[in-house]
Amino acid sequence: MKIYLEFIEGSSSKFWSVEVDGAAHTVRYGRIGTAGQSKESSFGSEEDASADAEKQAGKKRKKGYA
Repeated sequence: MKIYLEFIEGSSSKFWSVEVDGAAHTVRYGRIGTAGQSKESSFGSEEDASADAEKQAGKKRKKGYA
């Protein structure tokens, strides 16, 4: 599963993405047009990793990412 979101408003243009791979997921974020930063997290199961990815994506959507 992969989720990619962007936030473009005024002079701000940022991206945020999460990719689930088994019982872990990798979050990438930064300014559009750059490689950005990444952070990997491990979980007890694939379901836990997917649930956390959806939870984080929901928070970003509330902040205006689409």
